[in-house]
Amino acid sequence: MKIFVVGLSYKTTPVELREKIAVHRSRLQCCGCRLKLRGKLSEVVLLSTCNRVEIYGVSPWIHGSVIRMFQELTNSDFDFTPHIYIKEGADAAKHLFAVASGLDSMVLGETEITGQVKNAYQAAKDAGLTGKKMNRLFQTAMQVAKNIRTNTAIGRGATSVGSVAVELTEKVFDRDLSDKTVMILGAGKMGEACVKHLAKRGAKTVLVSNRSFERAEKLAAEFGGRAVRLEDSHAAMIEADILVSSTGCPDIVLRSEDVAAILPARENRPLVLVDIAVPRDIDPAVAKLPNVFLYDIDDLEAVVRENTKDREQELSFCNSVIDERAAALMKRFDSPFAKKQKADVEVLPDWILGGATA
Repeated sequence: MKIFVVGLSYKTTPVELREKIAVHRSRLQCCGCRLKLRGKLSEVVLLSTCNRVEIYGVSPWIHGSVIRMFQELTNSDFDFTPHIYIKEGADAAKHLFAVASGLDSMVLGETEITGQVKNAYQAAKDAGLTGKKMNRLFQTAMQVAKNIRTNTAIGRGATSVGSVAVELTEKVFDRDLSDKTVMILGAGKMGEACVKHLAKRGAKTVLVSNRSFERAEKLAAEFGGRAVRLEDSHAAMIEADILVSSTGCPDIVLRSEDVAAILPARENRPLVLVDIAVPRDIDPAVAKLPNVFLYDIDDLEAVVRENTKDREQELSFCNSVIDERAAALMKRFDSPFAKKQKADVEVLPDWILGGATA
């Protein structure tokens, strides 16, 4: 009985196809049961995220066509062959360990995937879809992920413009945004993403100012904040601790004298200005004003590059941990006790067999 994984990911499959086969968390158990029964798999775990759909299973037959597994999920006869990857044994274990640790993610070292893997395993376990091999495989994956996150910097340091904005802002405010007011000037997608990151970190109030007041009201409602008319934006900055500007305007919209004029009313409170517009919205000269901290898109992207470089330097250690744990797991699976259980193997149905080779 061998462990295997068959999957589609952002590396092999465009988003328009991934979104068609994505499985909502509430349906993981139902779809997993169907895969186990139709495929006569002894164990199965179904993992579905924005960037991947993967089926981890235990079967006596790995080689063969597994296209129907994904056709089962989509109720279609679409040919997934060009997009599928199949791994078995130690390679399947290494793949899962890399996925759970964030090493196979679009953003190297991202942490959300670890929770998604854990939830997928728990859903399968609760539904009775796992046994000794899947339990041991996924429990080991969680241990590997913890080891890598504890002993390396693979998940440290922000690697998106929005998360870097939070990182830099938290340095100014001693990592506490709980009583801070964030203001967004303009309603660009990247500016909106920055504000979302700041709000998640506990920012108390969100103000939104935009040329279209209707658009400002709509965006403010998403954050439980308040819309500000564009002509009142300078006065509103007296309240703000953090301003994210992303207007798309071809000219400077916030001059040094504009910021200097509101400083006395702020009573020396720090003001962080994040200018992610190109061309820039904020006059670079504001950085010379007392207690004003200005970051533009080049500043943010420089931090992203440095943090990504730091993460990549940790890969050698991460891979050595994964190789070692996968080898130990396979040795355990191949023990005399494990081999004795092969007599209980069930043969896969015809639609799993034949065709391609894993």
